[in-house]
Amino acid sequence: MRVSVRKDRSALSHAPDNWHAVDWRRVERNVRGMQIRIAKATRDGDWRRVKALQRMLTRTLSAKLYAVRRVTQNQGARTAGVDRELWDSPESRWAAVGRLKRRGYKPLPLRRVFIPKANGKERPLGIPTMRDRAMQALYLLALEPVAESTSDPNSYGFRRNRSTADAMSQLFVSLSQKGSAQWLLEADIKGCFDWINHDWLVAHVPMDRGILRKWLKAGLIYKGQLQATEAGTPQGGIISPTLANVTLNGLERELIEHLGAKLGIAKAKKLKVNVVRYADDFVITSDSREVLEQEVRPWVEAFLAVRGLRLSEEKTRIIHIDTGFDFLGWNFRKYSGKLLIKPSKKNVQAFYRKVAETISRNKTVRQQDLVQLLNPMLRGWAQYHSPVVAKQTYSRLDSLIFRRLWAWSMRRHPRKSVQWVRDKYFHSTGTRNWVFAAPIVWKDGSKGLFELYQVSSTTIKRHKKVKGDYNPFDPNWEPYGEQLRQGRMWESMRYRKQWVTLYMSQGGNCAHCGSALMDETGWHDHHLEYRMHGGSDALSNRVLLHPHCHQQVHDGKLAVTKPVLS
Repeated sequence: MRVSVRKDRSALSHAPDNWHAVDWRRVERNVRGMQIRIAKATRDGDWRRVKALQRMLTRTLSAKLYAVRRVTQNQGARTAGVDRELWDSPESRWAAVGRLKRRGYKPLPLRRVFIPKANGKERPLGIPTMRDRAMQALYLLALEPVAESTSDPNSYGFRRNRSTADAMSQLFVSLSQKGSAQWLLEADIKGCFDWINHDWLVAHVPMDRGILRKWLKAGLIYKGQLQATEAGTPQGGIISPTLANVTLNGLERELIEHLGAKLGIAKAKKLKVNVVRYADDFVITSDSREVLEQEVRPWVEAFLAVRGLRLSEEKTRIIHIDTGFDFLGWNFRKYSGKLLIKPSKKNVQAFYRKVAETISRNKTVRQQDLVQLLNPMLRGWAQYHSPVVAKQTYSRLDSLIFRRLWAWSMRRHPRKSVQWVRDKYFHSTGTRNWVFAAPIVWKDGSKGLFELYQVSSTTIKRHKKVKGDYNPFDPNWEPYGEQLRQGRMWESMRYRKQWVTLYMSQGGNCAHCGSALMDETGWHDHHLEYRMHGGSDALSNRVLLHPHCHQQVHDGKLAVTKPVLS
């Protein structure tokens, strides 16, 4: 069967001749279009077409440009591999695009480093070279649509528009009702990234097998010695999380099918078996302890054994919901039949130690600099826990941090009085007293106070879970994807007021029908050029529409223009 594949137009006409001449909108549109076609072929089960489209995508100029941009703009762009090479100039990035070729490609060994974990141990990372990272990013573009289209519905780790909050919300759905499951298998895979079987990966991961085998067998260098890699996919590679996800895909779907075949569909449904997974951490619920012990756990162990993995005996346990358990930094427990999700004690203690160490390490810095160091930490941690029952924890943490800051202030001025120290470092703002704040002159020349973020001021708001069937590479899900981004961007942009800017630029009216936007009507954030076609998140590419107008625009494929106020 012949497979017709549309060629990369950017490589045929108006091809750029330097990094600055790249039309990134066209690049993203070309890559996105090919990914959508790969996802469709995957859903249709046409694996020959999937393979042909993947091969074509990895050879296009657009995909190579996209891959180089990704590895040179992420947080690890300034960390070199064993060759000590960095692509930190437009010229080196442009030259790198031409080096992303399959023929003759041989990855270099990884550079082994260790980073501390929350429990005091160290996590090994393997740092690839820039070229190997770019090749991984290139082939990930072709693998991700397949992985997304074949993933379990309640797998939330390292997937687009999915987060730990989604996993938490799904567990709430599974456990919160009076008749919900009462028993749980809290599972922990021992060294997941370190022990995945290479032969299984090469045989089952839908990508170029020759390239994958080279990455897996590249080896690593530690203390000047080359060590072979016989198993596992090293943490640190761009493609490693997706490989781990593909390895564990089927855990939920196949377990439900197994129980239905063995016990009968009706009986299996009554057992209330649900699987919620985030990366290699997962929880399985059931209404019966015996089923978890005699049916579920043996099946899970066999499922993992085929992939070279096994459960950790020390950390894997079967517990009752009234006892409670920790998952992703939260504690889940029923109190008198009511499920409460709170920040776990371990998570709170680890975060407080981090804050205390930051204060202790900066005994001599200016107050303004200390506030600038602490605010992102405090705001980020507080917002992470904002969907759960956290107000009491917030207040307790504020109190502990205040004591640390008071000690920091008194230490700097041992000869001054308590009142003098208070007047210098603590102020009253509104109804609040004892606010740790530094006097500052703002950009407009006005004077004010640069305040420490108050953790207890964070609003508690229930998280709306992503739909399990959502596929970011399916055009039918594009309106839902925009709504999902809208809701989650609203939370992340609460302090940037971008919607206020859009509202003012449109005169408070819908960009489609021209009627007023109000709280009663609601509104949606619409991309003039769809993201699936390469559109950006810039304000110039976005307008606000009524929800019904938004649906009308998508259904009728109508064009919307940016309003111009007279």
